[in-house]
Amino acid sequence: MRGTGLAGRIAERRAGAGDPRELVGELRRSLVLVPVDGGGLWTAEFGGVRWVCGFTDEEALARFAEARGEAGRSWEFAEVRGARLLDEMVPALGVPAGVAVNVADGEGAMLFPPVAGIVPDAVAVDAEGRG
Repeated sequence: MRGTGLAGRIAERRAGAGDPRELVGELRRSLVLVPVDGGGLWTAEFGGVRWVCGFTDEEALARFAEARGEAGRSWEFAEVRGARLLDEMVPALGVPAGVAVNVADGEGAMLFPPVAGIVPDAVAVDAEGRG
């Protein structure tokens, strides 16, 4: 069964189906909710990578807030096209960075690491001449 939208494509990949390139394409086409804190995008460091935290909808963002024990907090967020996140915002961070989608959703979460085919080659950690 083919998933719909970014959350559906993530579910397909997590189940071992679907094409990884189609998943990246879906992220690029999708609007992603990115929390804004102190004027910047909400990011987290893990494994030497800075991850921009994005969410497929307000419910996924609410689950993230609840998991952090901040369900009562008012969360400001920007709605950003995935292509802009990958092509402009990730490179602007100036460090190896990727996008983490629906990070509080366990099996519904997906990481888009800073590798060629996802982020621009100039900032991909696996691009020739880097690392």
